[in-house]
Parts: sequence; structure tokens; C-alpha cells
Amino acid sequence: MAGFHYLLVLSLALAVSIAAGATQFKVGGPKGWSVPNDPKEYRQWAEKQRFQIGDSLLFVYQRDTDSVALVDESSYRSCDTSASIRTFDDGNTVFKFTRSGPFYFISGNKGNCLKNESLVVVVMADRSSRTSLAPSPSSSASPPPPPPLGSMVFMPSTTNPNEGSNSSNGASHKMMGLMASIGAFIGSLFFVL
Repeated sequence: MAGFHYLLVLSLALAVSIAAGATQFKVGGPKGWSVPNDPKEYRQWAEKQRFQIGDSLLFVYQRDTDSVALVDESSYRSCDTSASIRTFDDGNTVFKFTRSGPFYFISGNKGNCLKNESLVVVVMADRSSRTSLAPSPSSSASPPPPPPLGSMVFMPSTTNPNEGSNSSNGASHKMMGLMASIGAFIGSLFFVL
């Protein structure tokens, strides 16, 4: 019976760790980072996601014709590629969120940016470590400054850019891992009993 309890605790710990892990979102889904068919495509996609500190974006694009630029809000609105905070041109960029707040991305190809290849992501605050509530910002407050370079982590991707994806984000992979853990637990019950 002790083996059963050990197996139960181990399975539950595995399920919780998978469910609590960070998510990698593939920008643009299977077609990747490119000029969208619908001008609202990236905005609508970002509004449907819950981005948290520790999550990351995967940008897959043709490196010879496109790139990704992290910019401030002003450069985002004007598609100003000359004032980027950071530019990525490897064709397979992973950007990890290490702080909450807005992040502005545009295509490094100004023509593509003008065709709505741009994205705003708002990362939620980490409420688990808050000790007090901050006052609400006034409506006349200026927008937050761009992220300092020291607060961002850039990671090379281990994903093959030629590999297709049926999911527009990594959340389904997390759910599949959770389901596999539950299935393994139920299957192990047959061996214990």
C-alpha cells in the first residue's frame, strides 16, 4: 500500500509541474511571422492569449526577407524600424518574458510592418509575489518606458523552423502532458491493485 501512495504523490507532483510550466506561443501559428491576411489577425490572436512571466514567443520567418524588431510604443505606431531596442534576424527567434507589461514587436521590413506585420503583447503581473496592491495609474499617466535590455532573456530556439505546427500556441502541449500524466497514473493503478 505504501507503494501506491508513493506512486500517487509522484504522479500528482508531475501533473502539477507540467500544468504550472511556462508556455511557448508560436506567433502566426503554422504560417509563422509574416504579413497577415487580416489586418487585425495578430491583435486578435494576442487578445485571446494569457501571457505570463516565464512564457515565450516563437517567431519563425524567412530570414532573408524578414526579421523581428522589439520597439517602444512610438516606433510601433509609426513602423519605425530604425529605433528598435533589439532586432532579431535568425529566422527562428525565441523571446522570453521576464517582466510584466507591454511588449511591442514589428517586422524589421518596414513594408511588411506597414501591412500589419506587428504585434503588441501584454504580459500579466505575477500576483503570487505581491505583498501590497499598487494604486491604479491615472488616466493622464504616460505609457510605460520600453523594457531595459537587462530585463529580457533571448534564447535560441530548439524548434525546427521547417516543422509544421497544428497549434497556434504551446498551451495544447501543456494539456497533452497533463493528460499523459493522468493516463499514466490511472494505468499504474492496474499494476498496484
